[in-house]
Amino acid sequence: MADTKYMPRLKTEYQDRIRGALKEKFGYTNEMQIPKLDKIVLNMGIGEAVADSKKATAALKDLTAIAGQKAVPTKARNSIAGFKLREGMIIGGKVTLRGAQMYEFLDRFITIALPRVKDFRGLKGTSFDGRGNYATGLKEHIVFPEINYDQIDQMWGMDIIVCTTAKTDEEAKALLTEFKFPFVN
Repeated sequence: MADTKYMPRLKTEYQDRIRGALKEKFGYTNEMQIPKLDKIVLNMGIGEAVADSKKATAALKDLTAIAGQKAVPTKARNSIAGFKLREGMIIGGKVTLRGAQMYEFLDRFITIALPRVKDFRGLKGTSFDGRGNYATGLKEHIVFPEINYDQIDQMWGMDIIVCTTAKTDEEAKALLTEFKFPFVN
């Protein structure tokens, strides 16, 4: 049986320190106004899987290992003859993380994966969508410790979208900065 008392490190930090810092900075009068993380969506496009379905299986297995929960395959909606793509073929995978798994992934992403990125100079602080959500991408999925470099046949890129309850980009950036996101400014 799972230990019900366990709480991820970043969630504890959010409740103990970050909420108070954001409340003080933006002068919120209601506790519910304080922005929080809503979900993290991982997306991996597997364009080469058109020629070889084994690549799609391997990429989905890697995405599942990275996220800690089963990846959902994304399928082509239309057939495109020029790309040799038929409707219903697997062309990617996605995972939506919430709750404890979301905080655990975020912790690994910030403290382990980003420092392992080659020539990493920080995350762009302009990749917000206007509604408080942040999106970034990785060129190689092998920066995550769950992936054994010797067992992969190909490196895949992936998108990481952090959705928050913040109303503005400024509030969302302040929230992610408190979580120690390495923004370049």
